[in-house]
Amino acid sequence: MAQDQSKAIKKYGDSTGKDPFEKLVKQCKVEYNLSWMHQKSKKDEWEARLKLYNNQKRDKKSVGDTTMFTILQTVLASLYVDRLSVEFGAKEQGDAETVENLNSLAENDYDEMEKDILDYDWDWDTLFFGRGLLSFSEYIRDPEKKIYLPIPYVLDPLLILRDPHAASVNGDRMARGAARFFGGEEKMTKGMMEDNEYIFSDIDFKLVKYGSGTMSILKDAIAARSEAQGTQDQLGMKEEFLGSNAAYDITKWYTNYKIKGEVKKVIVWLANDRMKVVGLQVLKKDYWPVLDRPLYPTSHDWDGTSVPDLTEDKQRARAVAQNLGLDMMKADLYPTYIYDSNRIINRNDLRFDNNFIPVDSKERDITGAIQPINKARPNMQLLDFIYNSLDLSAQKATATPDIQQGIQSQKDRPLGETNLIASKVDTRYSLSAKVFGWSEKRFWGVHWYGLYKEYFKEDIDEKVLRLKGALGSKWRPLKKDNIIARIDPDVKIESQALSRAKQLEERQALTGYFGLALQDPTSNRRWGLKKLGKLNGLMKDEIDILFPLTIDEREAEKENELLNKGESAPVLREQDHNVHLIINSKANDTPATRVHLSTHEQALMWKREKPELFPQDATATEFQPPGTEKINPTLARPTPIKPSQTSMAR
Repeated sequence: MAQDQSKAIKKYGDSTGKDPFEKLVKQCKVEYNLSWMHQKSKKDEWEARLKLYNNQKRDKKSVGDTTMFTILQTVLASLYVDRLSVEFGAKEQGDAETVENLNSLAENDYDEMEKDILDYDWDWDTLFFGRGLLSFSEYIRDPEKKIYLPIPYVLDPLLILRDPHAASVNGDRMARGAARFFGGEEKMTKGMMEDNEYIFSDIDFKLVKYGSGTMSILKDAIAARSEAQGTQDQLGMKEEFLGSNAAYDITKWYTNYKIKGEVKKVIVWLANDRMKVVGLQVLKKDYWPVLDRPLYPTSHDWDGTSVPDLTEDKQRARAVAQNLGLDMMKADLYPTYIYDSNRIINRNDLRFDNNFIPVDSKERDITGAIQPINKARPNMQLLDFIYNSLDLSAQKATATPDIQQGIQSQKDRPLGETNLIASKVDTRYSLSAKVFGWSEKRFWGVHWYGLYKEYFKEDIDEKVLRLKGALGSKWRPLKKDNIIARIDPDVKIESQALSRAKQLEERQALTGYFGLALQDPTSNRRWGLKKLGKLNGLMKDEIDILFPLTIDEREAEKENELLNKGESAPVLREQDHNVHLIINSKANDTPATRVHLSTHEQALMWKREKPELFPQDATATEFQPPGTEKINPTLARPTPIKPSQTSMAR
């Protein structure tokens, strides 16, 4: 529900001046102007590069080089296809089931948030601008439709200004290098403003002006994108004539502001060239709800290095070389001549497409009255060397050789060398993937998890997941206590390419080893085969179908439920104590668990000393319906083993 302006003024405003938000407006305006002067030249350079990346209005008689596009798309394809997977881990006992639910929820939300589309835009911005920005503060809560979902979206770096002294959005763990202020302009219709719960509900829209004011990065960005795409911008059009589609130019600004004597992180919406506050949100968190993703970060620096930083000059030089080569080819095909105007009176006698320049010889010799103009012959070897050197320089800087771009190398290389090049390229890309993992970890561990923690209502909201397994789909309802751990969980981010390579290496190593180890009659064959099944990509439920749980495994799982509560579980002499030791070791570390494990260990020792007490065929009793059992006196009755005083003490 939108907030009332009078209540916001009473809660956050300053009653000392005529305008309760006068100090806030002045602070935001100074911060915006400072950022604009610091970064305007950078914005202009980015806008020029957009035109170079895809110039639709270039001279039709010239050709453009595609070095920037080719290399950026090659790097983007490698990083985008290599999806970063997330895995939550429990920090304390009892949260194992919670993190399992979180892992399932993250997989479900990946699709619902359309994170595959989100990642493309985020990665593209990162490669082109050096640092991509993503806002993560919106959350959909619709109990009627059972929709509970965080909604991140990518910010346009062309529309963002930031603290000149910032190294990143939120800095390090102690907020060193964090942005004190940042933000930018956006288009908002009246309907969009009314739907925003933090924009004042009682705004007098007659006092809100259309159009951009001074120092507008939005106006510059719209003009630059229109020019790059060969379209006509509509900046001069009167917005008010569009009715409900008319959009205001609103500045959304993030800053630290003192409210009632305490400094708070706030988001403020400003209209009328940043002179009128139309909305305000006071953040409850001590960090900005914005994520940044660098590509080639430079320590202590915001901008780092982007793909255009490394390729723009090469592309321009290669385009010059290409067009000079075309001009020389045309000059050879259509040479230029001079002719004696005293000897050839009628120009129409020269019925050719070639160029003819009249010259008054004044009785000087012009052989045959027509003579070609001598031109300097270019050094084609030098031109080719420079052209290829520029291409090679761009490839080296971005680790995108011909084979990585899907192009056959000009030089025939042996297979070993080709594989070596590919492996080194993967090493360079894996570095970028690990750097991307920094922001991915914060995406899931801080912002995504934090929004559920803040907005998912306890005992009210319920999210139903559809889990796909080997036997079809099944549904799992989740409440807040099913996904929020007592201590915030660990987050592990891993590149799928690296994970698969590691899995392949481990599978190859263990396959040969298990071939020898499983020849030992005392080896745990089921565990080894399950491990190999997992390394071969089988899901847990598929492995469970292939290797159904034995009676001892099922008993041990039931025992763990008792042990987790601190209750004792009986140990029967007919049980497979090795299996129970493996599964019971997963239970919480309670006194009951320690006694139970110790008793199983003692049972193994007693079995060696007195094997007659442990029947070998305790499961041979024929099953009978309840009440009709036939007791076989030859079989030993299952007898609990009482823990000794020694095991109790242990």
